[in-house]
Amino acid sequence: MSRVSLEGQVAVVTGAARGVGELLARKLSARGAKVALVGLEPDALKQVAERLHTDSDHWYADVTDHEAMVRVAAEVKQRFGKVDIVVANAGVANGGPFAESDPVAWRRVIEVNLIGSAVTARAFLPVLTESRGYLLQIASLAAITPAPMMTAYCASKAGVEAYAHSLRAEVGHKGVRVGVGYLSWTDTDMVRGADQDEVMRELRQRLPWPAGKTYPLGPAVDRIVAGIERRSSHVYAQWWLRGMQGVRGYLPAVIGAVGQREMRRFEPRLKNVGTKLVGAGGAADEEARNTARS
Repeated sequence: MSRVSLEGQVAVVTGAARGVGELLARKLSARGAKVALVGLEPDALKQVAERLHTDSDHWYADVTDHEAMVRVAAEVKQRFGKVDIVVANAGVANGGPFAESDPVAWRRVIEVNLIGSAVTARAFLPVLTESRGYLLQIASLAAITPAPMMTAYCASKAGVEAYAHSLRAEVGHKGVRVGVGYLSWTDTDMVRGADQDEVMRELRQRLPWPAGKTYPLGPAVDRIVAGIERRSSHVYAQWWLRGMQGVRGYLPAVIGAVGQREMRRFEPRLKNVGTKLVGAGGAADEEARNTARS
C-alpha cells in the first residue's frame, strides 16, 4: 500500500514519556505530524513535547480511566482541530510464576495493556471516524508466542491483538483503518527492567535465535512509522516476526514441552523472582496509583 504523508496530520501516542512511545513521537514529528503525548509522567511528557519539531502538547491521563481519556480526546480535538492517528502504546509488564504472582500487579498488566487500549480506542473513535483515520494497537511477540513466567503480559497482548482484529472489521466501512504492531524484545526501560531479574534474564537468553536477542529501538520504531504511513493492518518491528504468523499454530505445543524442561531447570531459583511491575514505566504507574489513593 502506498504511503500517506504525515505532514500536517495529528497523531496521539499513549505511553509517550519513554521508550517506543517517546521515540515514535519524535519520528512522527520529524515527518511533519503534530503530536499529542499522553501518559502518567507530566514532567517527562513536557520535556518530550519541547524537543519535538512540530506543534505538540501533552496530557496527563491513566489510559484505564474512561472519563479521563474522553476528556483528553475532546481536548486534543479542540487543540489541534482533528485527530488522524492514534497509537495505543501504553503498557506495563511483570514476570514470575503465576501461582506466586502478585495479584495486584498481575491484574494491573491486564488493565493497562488490554482494558486501557480499549478505553483509548473508545475515546478516540469518534474523532478518528471524522478524519477517516488510523488506530495502531501495539501488541507483541507475546501475542503470537505464549511463554512461561509471563502469563499476564501474554494474556494482555493476545487480547489486544484479537480485540484490534475484531475492531478492524467493525469500523472499516466507516473509513477507519486498524493495525496491530508486533515487537520482539526491544531495548526499552521495560525490557531492561525485566533483565534486572537474573532468572528472567537467563530464561530469555536461552530462547532460540532470533527470539532471545534484544533489538535496537531505532530500527524497530522506523518500521512502526512506515506502517503508520501505509495504514498497515500488520506492522512488524523486527523483520522475522512476519514469519512467525505462519507457524504460530504449532507454538503452544512446542513451548509447552520446552517450557516444562526449563521450569524444572530453574525451579530452585523461582522463589527469588520478582513479580512487581518492571522498569521505570512500572514505577511511574505504581506512583500514580498511590497518589490517586492518597
